[in-house]
Amino acid sequence: MSAPSATVLQGSEAIDTVDEMGRVLTVRPPHALDQLRLFKAVGPVLAQNQPYLGMAMVACAIIAIDHVPVPMPGNEHQIESLILRLGDAGLQAASAVLEPRPSDDEVRDQAGNSAGTPI
Repeated sequence: MSAPSATVLQGSEAIDTVDEMGRVLTVRPPHALDQLRLFKAVGPVLAQNQPYLGMAMVACAIIAIDHVPVPMPGNEHQIESLILRLGDAGLQAASAVLEPRPSDDEVRDQAGNSAGTPI
């Protein structure tokens, strides 16, 4: 039988990253249910505030700090407390994991350069 914290942290899509403060953050992209719960936690007014919702979504993607599980916030106060705890360093590290980076080929295509053409 596994520990309850192991059950919370399991999942193939969870990624560990280290922020500038040296904390190990376990980040998991929010699933549909996570997003629905976040909308409920922020309420109808803040759910329309894209900057607030985006920052809250990044914070809620962090499921552990230094391998200690972080519960999903259930209200505005808990969201803001988590953001305060993470600070800029934690939010930037989590954002880097969540935002897909384009491959070299995608960058070349967007720039209009072909792979075989010398610069």
